[in-house]
Amino acid sequence: MLVSILSVAYNSEKTIARTIESVLNQTYDNIEYIIVDGLSSDKTVEIAQSYVEQFKQHTGRSYKIISEKDNGMYDALNKGARLATGFLVGQINTDDYYELDAVEKMVNFYNTNPYDIAWGSLRVLKPTGAMIKHAKIGKLWTTTGWCHPGMFSKRTILLEMPYALETMYDDFDFITAAHKANKNIKTIDTIITNFTFGGISTKKSLKEVKRRIDITYGIYRKYGMSRLYWFHRFALEMAKYILS
Repeated sequence: MLVSILSVAYNSEKTIARTIESVLNQTYDNIEYIIVDGLSSDKTVEIAQSYVEQFKQHTGRSYKIISEKDNGMYDALNKGARLATGFLVGQINTDDYYELDAVEKMVNFYNTNPYDIAWGSLRVLKPTGAMIKHAKIGKLWTTTGWCHPGMFSKRTILLEMPYALETMYDDFDFITAAHKANKNIKTIDTIITNFTFGGISTKKSLKEVKRRIDITYGIYRKYGMSRLYWFHRFALEMAKYILS
């Protein structure tokens, strides 16, 4: 089974080598790796290109780098899904990196538990130390066990349900749309990805808290889910604000 891995890059020169090497050194051999760069102004593309020969020398690896203007991360992921040819597709950010057996684990999981979409757990890397975010789906549909950097899916699902290009939570919009469409969604509680904590979704201000509540609650309502989700989002975001 061919597996495509997508990485979206923009000015990622400090971290992209670690991401690339985590794909290059996977224990699973049949991998197509596509880097979709948004016209970086630093050495991101140069660093990515420096790995071309290593991928050529590695049996069972193909490697493609595209660098052109896009409309952000999710637009680039949609583009990558259209370019991919693998049966399964994984998505790894260029400040994160896979466990070396990540692809093998997700292929084996598919072989024993066929899925449309599945994700594994994350090792969340914070300045204060690492913690594990366990992959799970609870009785209440929430972001609590949602681990996008650990997600693999059928390519056909990504083409059928592309990212909406509406908000910074397009990933949760995608998985919620799939949930409401009764796609076969599974989780595996084993560490797949090492996730670097940070970015706009973790900014600490009441203004950002309100914005995140509005966006995520809007996704719930977009798919006809209960208005009571507002209280869930408020409680979750306030807890993150107080404890972060």
